[in-house]
Amino acid sequence: MGRRRGIMSEGFKEELAKDLGFYDVVQRDGWGGIRAKDAGNMVKRAVELAQQQLAARR
Repeated sequence: MGRRRGIMSEGFKEELAKDLGFYDVVQRDGWGGIRAKDAGNMVKRAVELAQQQLAARR
């Protein structure tokens, strides 16, 4: 069974990490090096952006 592809593109994740201030950790240690709190904040920010895009379409 193949690994499921992520919903967020690598570029989008990098932009979120830059916005949230931990991209340096990603560059140094990879995605496995970020804290659970940072991962949660990434998801929360992605959801906020998606909701803004949906609201703008109405």
